Amino acid sequence: MSQQTGRPRPTSRDASGLRDSRHGRAPSSAVYARRRLVALVVLLALLAGVVGFAALVWPGFARAGEAEVPAEVTVTEAPPTPTIEPVERSASTEFAQALPDTVLQFALRSEAPTDAYGDAGAIEGHELAYADGEGDAASTVAVLAGQWGSDDEAEVAYSELLEAAVAAGGEPTTTGDVEVDGKPVGTYAVTPVAAAAGTATVTWRNGTAVLQATGPVDQIEKFYTAFPL
Repeated sequence: MSQQTGRPRPTSRDASGLRDSRHGRAPSSAVYARRRLVALVVLLALLAGVVGFAALVWPGFARAGEAEVPAEVTVTEAPPTPTIEPVERSASTEFAQALPDTVLQFALRSEAPTDAYGDAGAIEGHELAYADGEGDAASTVAVLAGQWGSDDEAEVAYSELLEAAVAAGGEPTTTGDVEVDGKPVGTYAVTPVAAAAGTATVTWRNGTAVLQATGPVDQIEKFYTAFPL
């Protein structure tokens, strides 16, 4: 029986006689750096995937951080109102009572029956005066309003009155349809007044009613637009 000695067992050597210690060597710092870089890239890829998925299933997610753009606000100026009181009404017919006391900044100053449209076949006619103040410095609008027995008769009267206005002042500067509830019920035309510079007349038909208003050229179309008849 051979006797074991206490000498250490020799380590293995490679063909060159050097000790093989590769498996016992600790990883270098470069290896750790590469591993951290790979882990970071993988984490960023996962986060990008999560964000993309959330944007698809929740459309508002992608815009959650965006500042909201305030909606455009349109400020509409309030229409002017009269600074004087209208006169008391004396009209008795339904048509006359439908004529307004005020129109924008203009208040009724006088009213009276008239036969100005009698030759045109009107059933009744009325003459009204509106003003935006007291005294000679006030702007005024004169209105002639008449009612006919049918739409056809009113249309003929409108054509004759407009022809007369054109002969007295010139071709219309503005024309268009008169609409009620989105449906055309007549037409209107604005014509200059040759005898009074800066003045114009608007002639319009609303069903069986035909009206003419004469006043400042820069106010007359606004007056017509606001007139309730």
